Amino acid sequence: MLTRRHIRVKVMQCIYALVQSKDDSLQKQEKFLRVSIENMYVLYLLVLSLLAELQRLAAKHASHATKKYLATEEDGYPDREKFVKNRLLLQISENELLKGELSKRKLDNWYLNDEYVKILYKEVVASDIYKAYMTNGKNDYEDDREVVLQLFKEIIAPNDKIYEYFEDDKLTWVDDFPIVNTYLAKRLRKATETSGERYFIPALLKDQQDMVFANDLLTKTLLHDAKWEKEIEGKTPNWDNDRIAEIDLIILKMAICELLNFPSIPEKVTLNEYLEIAKEYSTPKSSIFINGVLDKLAKEYKSDGRLQKIGRGLQ
Repeated sequence: MLTRRHIRVKVMQCIYALVQSKDDSLQKQEKFLRVSIENMYVLYLLVLSLLAELQRLAAKHASHATKKYLATEEDGYPDREKFVKNRLLLQISENELLKGELSKRKLDNWYLNDEYVKILYKEVVASDIYKAYMTNGKNDYEDDREVVLQLFKEIIAPNDKIYEYFEDDKLTWVDDFPIVNTYLAKRLRKATETSGERYFIPALLKDQQDMVFANDLLTKTLLHDAKWEKEIEGKTPNWDNDRIAEIDLIILKMAICELLNFPSIPEKVTLNEYLEIAKEYSTPKSSIFINGVLDKLAKEYKSDGRLQKIGRGLQ
C-alpha cells in the first residue's frame, strides 16, 4: 500500500517532530515512525469501512421504508433497493478480512460516532449522482462501481465534517488523508466483480525491506546530522542555514543521506523523489532551491567518487 515516497514523507514528518520537540531519543523516534506508518493503515481501514457503513445504513432505511405511510422520493425509483444491492459496496460491507482487521484493532469509530455516517448518507441520497444512478435503469457491476467512485471523490473524500473528525482524532492524519483517499480511489476504480477480499485489504508494506529502508533512512539522517549540515553549507553561499526553512533543511539532509548511503537506489530516483516531496510540502521557491542544491551536490559526489551506485534500485 505504501510506496517508497510515502515512506520518505513519514521519515520527514518524524524528523520534523523530533526537531520541534527537541527530543533526541533515537529509540523514541523509531517507535514514532513505526506507529505513524501503522496509523496510516488504520486510516485506510476507517475510510474503507465508512463505505460499508453507508451500505448498512441504506439497508436499514430501506427496511424501515416498507413500514412507512407517507410516500417519499425513493418510492419513485424503479428499484428502491438498488443502492443497498450495489455490488461493490457489498464486496466491502461483507468483507470478512475487513471485519477482522477492524475487530483486531478495536476500530469501532463509526459505531461510536454514527452521526458522521448519517451526515454522509444524507448528502449522498440528496446528490444528483445518487439520483441519476437510481433512475438510469442499468443493472451491472460497472454502473455500481462508477457511482461508488463518484460519490467517494465528490462527496465522501472532500467532506469537511469527516476531515475534521480525523484531524481531531490524530493530527498526523491531516497529511495522510489525501494519500489514503487517492489510494482508495484508485483501488475502487480498478475493482472488478471477481476481486477477492484480499484486494480491498492490501498489505501495508510491499515487503520487510520497506521497513528496513524507513528505519535506516531515519537513523542515518539523524546520526550524521552535523555531517549533512556541513555538506549543505558549502552549497548555499547566499543562505545562512538558519535562513533555510526547517522542512527544506530536513529534505536536503535526507536526500544527501540517501545519495551517499543507499547504493541500490539510483541517483535519479533520489533526486526526483525529494523534488516531488519538496513541491508537495514546501513553497515553489523552496523546491527550486532544493533542486539546485541537490543537483550541485550530485555532480560533486560523482566527480570525487563518493556517489557509488549498484543495481537498478527501487523507488
